[in-house]
Order: sequence, then structure tokens, then C-alpha cells
Amino acid sequence: MNTHVNGVALGVFGFFFVAVTVLGFMAARWRRAENAMNLDEWGLGGRSFGTWVTWFLLGGDLYTAYTFVAVPAAIYAAGAAGFFAVPYTILVYPLAFCFLPRLWSVSHRHGYVTPSDFVRGRYGSKGLSLAVAITGILATMPYIALQLVGIQAVLDVMGVGGGSNWFSKDLPLLIAFAVLAAYTYSSGLRAPALIAFVKDILIYLVIAVAIIYIPMRLGGFTHIFHQAGQAYSTVNPATGKPRGELVSSAKNQWAYGTLALGSALALFMYPHSVTATLSSRSRNVIRRNTALLPLYSLMLGLLALLGFMALSSGVGKGVKGYNGQLAIPQLFDNMFPSWFAGVAFAAIGIGALVPAAIMSIAAANLFTRNIYKDFIKPDATPEQETRVSKLVSLVVKVGALFFVLSMDKTVAINFQLLGGIWILQTFPAIVVGLFTRWFHRWALLTGWLVGMVYGTWAAWTIPSPTQAHFGGSSKLMPFIGKLGYIGVTAIVINVVIAVVLTFVLKAVGAPAGADETAASDYTAEAGDPDVRTEVPLAAGTEA
Repeated sequence: MNTHVNGVALGVFGFFFVAVTVLGFMAARWRRAENAMNLDEWGLGGRSFGTWVTWFLLGGDLYTAYTFVAVPAAIYAAGAAGFFAVPYTILVYPLAFCFLPRLWSVSHRHGYVTPSDFVRGRYGSKGLSLAVAITGILATMPYIALQLVGIQAVLDVMGVGGGSNWFSKDLPLLIAFAVLAAYTYSSGLRAPALIAFVKDILIYLVIAVAIIYIPMRLGGFTHIFHQAGQAYSTVNPATGKPRGELVSSAKNQWAYGTLALGSALALFMYPHSVTATLSSRSRNVIRRNTALLPLYSLMLGLLALLGFMALSSGVGKGVKGYNGQLAIPQLFDNMFPSWFAGVAFAAIGIGALVPAAIMSIAAANLFTRNIYKDFIKPDATPEQETRVSKLVSLVVKVGALFFVLSMDKTVAINFQLLGGIWILQTFPAIVVGLFTRWFHRWALLTGWLVGMVYGTWAAWTIPSPTQAHFGGSSKLMPFIGKLGYIGVTAIVINVVIAVVLTFVLKAVGAPAGADETAASDYTAEAGDPDVRTEVPLAAGTEA
């Protein structure tokens, strides 16, 4: 914790924070329909966003404090293993190109707001829909918590919130979060969509400067990699092993590969990813964005290099129990003039606020549509749905604080990886369901349950440097005997059980449930302004 307040950096940070707060409240009137009291308007921005708005919204949604703080911090702490985030963001967009347009089309045709809406309609199962909704809410909370960790890291480095008790220490963070909650409640998805423009411009500016200026200060990349390699070769007293690796060794490559694969499969299962997708005005907007978004992967690769730079600059050297999440903000504070450090801190802070807003909206939509309306008040009006969703968006943010307080913040990347273990268990019901209805609904529900129980238990048993549970996301994989991502093991168990039970349930004639969708619902939407021709599936072909 830095006890000296950097007044200039804090002033610049405050300026941008106030600016985006004003934008957040102004967004309530941006492209607003006459009847704004429904979830299509508040939770999906009227489903009206074009290519550029969707580009910035998805970028703001997917590239978060995980990207700007946690990934470089993982590289700072362990080296090459942290680079798994780069190939996973390369893998994910071709996958998304195949299934997101289909999800947009069927959701547009039937008015689905959440992935659970689709699951309920596809399988005729409120139970499976409830499971997907609960998983989405649960997985989103540690992801929001990661955004809080990113904001807190910036505030700590600026010397703000240094009181002796928890309340005064965390007061600036609580104020920032209260403002976020206020404009999210007021403006819905339009607020992060508008603020995302500012966030992305700042991030690209900071990265462009950092990737040139900081290596010049540190003697070039050759010197940076040499210093980092020496740092990784030192022995960690807690484990008796080298601190990390500059290049991943053979024994760690399976863990690296499964982390990348599992994270790629999980990314667009998150409810906030689906929310940003469904807010676009056409399926072709989605196709364009999945083709363009890999440009962000280039930015992520450059951001990851900051972990090496932090090591080379000596950030945290000799400090016992140093919090690696502070490494990148501290690097900026040490290397940049105070005014530009303030710009960099604002980029990180806004880069955490934007996705936190989208995530809370997405989780609130899940509760409202798939718990409140399905099980508590089936006759809820659109106005009542919107009011409930607004209130729940506040509750979800408070729930995220539980993860901040109960998990080890020095390895914050595990917040996202834990969420990935959970949300990955919805992949068979959502993605496979977009192409075939072969799986039986009860088999999918059973597979989901076993995958969730195994994944949670396996993550629970891994200790961290400061606590006994939830300290990592990789464990020896059954039958293979190699270290791998728990989420991949859990989804394999999930799918195997779902396949076996589907054969059994079909053999005994268990009721499969009604499918309210049709094959043509998954192709180009009638009236889509970006579609000139439509080629429906042949008669009798499964969607």
C-alpha cells in the first residue's frame, strides 16, 4: 500500500471518473424509446446497436480488469503460464462466429433476453433454464469482484484509502462502486455502451505509449527478458521451486493448453457476453464483430508484456508478501510522469467499471426473467420486470463483495478462472442446443449438476499462499495424470454423463419436452436490415 497520495495522478483520474459518470447518466436519454420500462430497452439497449457501438460494447465487456491487471500480474508472478489468455482470445472468435449469429436470430424471433430464455424454449424445461440462470449469476459474481480488485489496485497505488480500519481503507472503492450502481440503475445497458468509447480510446493510448516508452526507460526488450528470466529462476521460499518460467516447460504445457481451451469455450457462455450480443440490431453486426474483435487480442499480447516490464523494473522486489495485482499500476506510477500515470489509472479504472456494469445488468436479467417471472410472479408486467432487474443489479454488485472479502486477492486471475469452471457447464445446453436437440433435457441437467459439484469441489481443495481454499484452477486430471484446468475436466464429465443418460432416457421413453423453436428461427431473421437473402434449412433438417 502506497501511503503517499499522488495528487496530480489522482486529479487526472478524478477528471475522467467524473466525465464518465456524467456520460453514464446522460446515456439514459441516448436512443431512448418512448416506452423505456421494459427489459429490451433497459437491459438490451433496445436491441438497436450497430457495428461500431457493438464493437466498443463487446470490447468493453470482454476486455476487463482481468485483461489490464490480472493477466500481466499472472505473468509477473509466474511467467509464461499467464500467456494462456492470448491464444484463448484467438480461439474464441471463430467459435463465436459459428454460433452467436444463430443465438441472435432465435432470440430475436422469440424475444429471448437471456441464454436461459433460449434453453427454456428449446428444451421445454424450466428446471434446466433455472440451472443455467443460477450458474450465470454465480459465475458473474467473481468476475465482478475481479473488477473491484482492479479499481482497488489503482486506488492503492495512488495512495487513496490508506486508513487503519476496513471502512476507511475501502471507502474510495465503495464510493466508486456506488456511482457505478447509480448510473447503471438509471441508464441500463446504454451507460456502459457509451462509456466504452472513452475506455477503449484511453486503453489504446496507454498501451501505445507504454509499449514504446517503458522499454526505452528499461534498456530495451532484450534487457527486459534477461532480467525477467533471472527473476523467474530464483527459488520461491514458500514452495522451494523456481518462481516461474520465461518459456513454458513440457510439464506445464498441458495445463497451459487446457486453460486456453477451457477459457475459450467459456467466454461467450457468460451472461454479459450474451447480453452484449443480443443488444445488436442484426446478425450480420455479430458476424462483423467476431471478425474484427481479434484486434483486441493484439492489445492483450502487448498488455501481457507489461508483466515482464514490471519484473525488470524491480516493482515489488524484496517486499515480503507483495500483492502482484499492484504490479502494473505501480509500474505506471514509477515510469510515467504523474499526469500520464493518471491517464493510465483512469484507463484501468474505467476498464473495470464498464464490464462491471454490463455484468450486473446481465445477472439481473437472468434473475428477473428466469427466476422471478418463471417461479415467483408469472404474470409480471414489463414494467415490473424492469423494476426488479434494476434492483437486482444493485444486489449482484453487493454479492460480488463476498468474493473480494473471501478469496485471495493476490492471485485475482483465479476469480475469473473460478467463474469459468462454473459457466463452462452450460456449454452443452446452450451451444450444442443451437445446432441439435439430440440431448435429453434431464440428461443435460444431470450432467450440469455433476460438473458443477466436481468443479466446485476441485477448486475448493486448492490452497493459495494466504488461505486454504479456492487458491487455483488447475489440478491433476483423472486418467491422464497431468495438471490441467478444472473446467475442462468438469465439462468432459458433464458431457459423458449427458450422452450416456440421453441414450438411457430415450430408450425408456422419458418425456423430452416441447421445443418452441423451428429450424428457420436459427437462420437469417426476417426483416434483418443487413441480410439480403435467406437460405433456410432443408425440410426435416434439425436446427
